[in-house]
Amino acid sequence: MQSRRDFLKTAALATLGAGWLAEDALAGEKRKPSLFHVNHRAGVNPVMRLRFFPYELRLNHVFTVASYSRNTTPDVQVELEYDGVIGYGEASMPPYLQKELGSVESVMAFLKRVQDTIGQFSDPFQMEDILAYVDSLSPGDSAAKAAVDIALHDLTGKLLRAPWYKLWGLDKGKTPDTTYTIGIDTPEVVRQKTRECAERFNILKVKLGRDNDKEMIQTIRSVTHLPIAVDANQGWHDRAYALDMIHWLKEQGVVMIEQPMPKERLDDIAWITAQSPLPVFADEAVQRLKDIPALKDVYTGINIKLMKCTGMREAWKMVTLARALGMRVMVGCMTETSCGISAAAQFSPAVDFADLDGNLLIANDRFQGVEIVKGKITLSDLPGIGVVKV
Repeated sequence: MQSRRDFLKTAALATLGAGWLAEDALAGEKRKPSLFHVNHRAGVNPVMRLRFFPYELRLNHVFTVASYSRNTTPDVQVELEYDGVIGYGEASMPPYLQKELGSVESVMAFLKRVQDTIGQFSDPFQMEDILAYVDSLSPGDSAAKAAVDIALHDLTGKLLRAPWYKLWGLDKGKTPDTTYTIGIDTPEVVRQKTRECAERFNILKVKLGRDNDKEMIQTIRSVTHLPIAVDANQGWHDRAYALDMIHWLKEQGVVMIEQPMPKERLDDIAWITAQSPLPVFADEAVQRLKDIPALKDVYTGINIKLMKCTGMREAWKMVTLARALGMRVMVGCMTETSCGISAAAQFSPAVDFADLDGNLLIANDRFQGVEIVKGKITLSDLPGIGVVKV
């Protein structure tokens, strides 16, 4: 019986071909005469070591949605080292999601538990066992779990010298455009933000759910006619009003709607979706894999976010299940560095919509990773999640 590690290596060989032997994508070094990382000294068994530290993300603009405003986002950065190779991960916790994602203090406490026990696993390729164990440590802490998951995927991808989109068998030429988010603000600021991004993106995302929804759309339309994705953030509370708004928004060039009503209003949302001229996506209503089956006839599709679903392992399972149920798929994000964004971008060739602009909203990114070229998500061939520290 072939082990998971042997299977991954065999799959990587079939996928990557001889071209990967030419040059080390990690640092421009000449490659060793092997596709796989071999570095440890004879007789010395390497172990995984976890490090982490808090890192506050500074936003370029005050960010406002239906229920709050902020200019920073709490974050914890993670490094997982094995045999001299480091995988990077992160946990981002917007304040309004502290109940679901945790705080800096709770994330650090959870990661300390992982730090103290991850040495029981001698092989980073035991990913199912490692991540199942991490998930078992608590019923919540999804952002902290995502940080470990991302770092482990980055590490194993680097050990295999392969990006994860290739290991998943995806075509990087099929990545979608990403939306760029315009937060709720005054007409003057909205116009300014729209002008700043209208020439660089092919689709915008607008936060609605207050009493100035039409003003927001009309203000953006005074600057550009780019397609718009709308996130109501559960801000509409009457289903007839919500449906009327969706019909009006379609006339304004809107192409999709996220979370039009409070997530517990399943019957009302199903009623809206059945009559909506636009696809309706679950956001707050979907956290993890187990949530998807109950949403099949309620929403057109789901929005997958690594910080909510515990990382890349479960995100890929969510893509597979949603497709099997005939649902559409979107990948989203929090405010994150290029670490988290590049991790999510690895499965973006498999989705219908992408909202991966979180790294573009901050002034202190620690990484260089996925790029947006003429509005399109553009993956590199760097191994793992495809990032380098800057």
